[in-house]
Amino acid sequence: MGEKRYIIEVDKAKEGRDGKPSMGPVYRSLFAKHAFPAPIQGLDSCWDVFRLSVEKYPTNPMLGRREIVDGKPGKYKWQSYKEVYEQVVKVGNSIRSCGYHQGVKCGIYGANSAEWIISMEACNAHGLYCVPLYDTLGAGAVEFIISHAEVSIVFAEEKKIPELLKTFPHAAKYLRTLVSFGKVTPEQKQEVEKYGLAIYSWDEFLLVGQDQSFDLPVKKRSDICTIMYTSGTTGDPKGVLISNESIITLLAGVKRLLESVNEQLNGNDVYLSYLPLAHIFDRVIEETFIWHGASIGFWRGDVKLLIEDIGELKPTIFCAVPRVLDRVYSGLTQKISAGGFLKKKLFNFAYSSKLKNMKKGHKHAEASPFFDKLVFDKVKKGLGGKVRLILSGAAPLSTHVERYLRVVTCAHVLQGYGLTETCAGTFVSLPNELGMLGTVGPPVPNVDVCLESVPEMGYDALAATPRGEICVRGNTLFSGYYKREDLTKEVMIDGWFHTGDIGEWQPNGSMKIIDRKKNIFKLSQGEYVAVENLENIYGQLSPIESIWVYGNSFEAFLVAVANPRKEALEHWAEENGISMDFSSLCEDSRAKKYILDELSKIAKENKLKGFEVIKAVHLDPVPFDMERDLTTPTYKKKRPQLLKYYQNVIDNMYTNGSKPN
Repeated sequence: MGEKRYIIEVDKAKEGRDGKPSMGPVYRSLFAKHAFPAPIQGLDSCWDVFRLSVEKYPTNPMLGRREIVDGKPGKYKWQSYKEVYEQVVKVGNSIRSCGYHQGVKCGIYGANSAEWIISMEACNAHGLYCVPLYDTLGAGAVEFIISHAEVSIVFAEEKKIPELLKTFPHAAKYLRTLVSFGKVTPEQKQEVEKYGLAIYSWDEFLLVGQDQSFDLPVKKRSDICTIMYTSGTTGDPKGVLISNESIITLLAGVKRLLESVNEQLNGNDVYLSYLPLAHIFDRVIEETFIWHGASIGFWRGDVKLLIEDIGELKPTIFCAVPRVLDRVYSGLTQKISAGGFLKKKLFNFAYSSKLKNMKKGHKHAEASPFFDKLVFDKVKKGLGGKVRLILSGAAPLSTHVERYLRVVTCAHVLQGYGLTETCAGTFVSLPNELGMLGTVGPPVPNVDVCLESVPEMGYDALAATPRGEICVRGNTLFSGYYKREDLTKEVMIDGWFHTGDIGEWQPNGSMKIIDRKKNIFKLSQGEYVAVENLENIYGQLSPIESIWVYGNSFEAFLVAVANPRKEALEHWAEENGISMDFSSLCEDSRAKKYILDELSKIAKENKLKGFEVIKAVHLDPVPFDMERDLTTPTYKKKRPQLLKYYQNVIDNMYTNGSKPN
């Protein structure tokens, strides 16, 4: 018997004709073999998700934050579902008594907090469109979103108010009311009133509607619940319209999936809220927690203190982006190397024996209970001691990090894939399936998926190993880009959303993301280069933290800018008797040669073609970051901006670069 296949075919492949590319068979999750999960009665909007939980679990702790006692962070202090509900009712009545009603756009701006969720639920209650504004895009984008979505009222974190005021006078055309999550200074009040707007502190705003009460409007499944602007790697942010239907369908699918792998959520689950609520990934996870009457604790807003917050909160489910998990991985490997010979030996022995058992098909909990107690329990305690699921999304997680964490954390490590347009979860790998390493798993049980051939890149959806652009169909899909029918038509064709990502079906029914459709260019000899695929290969090198590969149609070879991993490069220098600081090392020709040689080695191992080999490299000690506008908030590379920033470096590499043989 071959390995189990987690997808079933629901529609046959279609040959290409009339200039249309061919499409592979349509598949859906094995867990939806008989049907997609039925719509849940009485659950028609995001408001119902919260309202029903308040009825079912009024006293469960819902939102928590750490109390600061004598300047030191103390325990988490909680508000119950009922207490949060009472505040939501007050905020809702205040919004209505300012004259705002169903369909009005309400912005929310700031780090995750109880007030963020309360403002969001007040929008849900009264049918306002919730429009998250996010800080990582700078004032220009905030101003763009307020004007483009015509936002009338904004709730903002106290320290974001100065940022918000920078969007005046343009944004003042649309904005009428500002509400701070905290206090407001007299100067701010004066500035805002100068433009004829009103501004309230949180406590003041709660009293605005205190003598009035408003009926809640009827909310339909098809109603828009939120407009999420995606940062996109090119052009202006796009406003993705997400309906109640999308979120509710997704919740039902997530529930079916967790039940199918015996990991259902319950009221005792605890989640650490630190990934931005302005993004769909965190938003739907928090909706899922609210739906189960579970608890959400907020971090203090500082990455350096994240592990400490985890230790205090003791979450049961931990969601992360690869960047955070890379940090956890480096932290653990450094600790172990520093632990002395015996400890290191024991750890490595425990690791390889547990991995061997997991490869044989043992569940992680049964693979090595002895070493779990003796060795890995310490790692588990480092994440608070209660984590049972670690979910990674937003960007690809390196296979070596995923494998390592699956063994040492005593938790399931699952990688998911989705876009704002598909309401986040579209694929997620399954617990205890080590064969899914490096993939994003099979589709969630509420969407249909197929691959569409991309002939110009040589991807064929009908080949023995099917590859092509991932297309998704189902009720989780977005309702279009706000005011951009033209862009909607480009990606929505015959009910299929075209993701722009290139995938490859694996025999077990999981999907491997191998490339991005747009990241393709020609070299001067006419060869096409699929750059994302190369970056994934080169990025596996342990001395490299991140790499950007560049070429264009006037040049015959590729060059790259890499962020070396500090520990690895310093270790190499030490072994080679080179002593200088990290930044000088990055400029040293010997270090460059070392990295180039490593790149060539891995190119050979992966049987890359001659023109795919990197011929010159520049080492930047400073990681690609949002401060220089080189990455999006989810750490995707902004290629046009990278080129602009490194133009001189690139020109020099081409001028002095080896003439390819």
